[in-house]
Amino acid sequence: MSQKVYGKITNYRTGPNSQISNECLIEFQGINSKSLAGKLIGQKVAWKSGKSNILGKIKGLHGKNGMVKVKFRKGVPGQAIGSTVELMS
Repeated sequence: MSQKVYGKITNYRTGPNSQISNECLIEFQGINSKSLAGKLIGQKVAWKSGKSNILGKIKGLHGKNGMVKVKFRKGVPGQAIGSTVELMS
């Protein structure tokens, strides 16, 4: 059996004049390098809150310290920042 991996939503992806509510930056526990985070690209994540369940996909790296960019199917609400997501491998 594999162990579940959880990550934390740190912020939305932002531009100079706007923020994109369906793309988030996520930091996974135990993943602290570019090479480890690169292995996660293409995997799916799920944000769960009560009855709502929003699925997303890891699209790329963000920096060199293990953060990744995730694009969700729907926009993630503001209270999701700081909450956890589960890696669906």
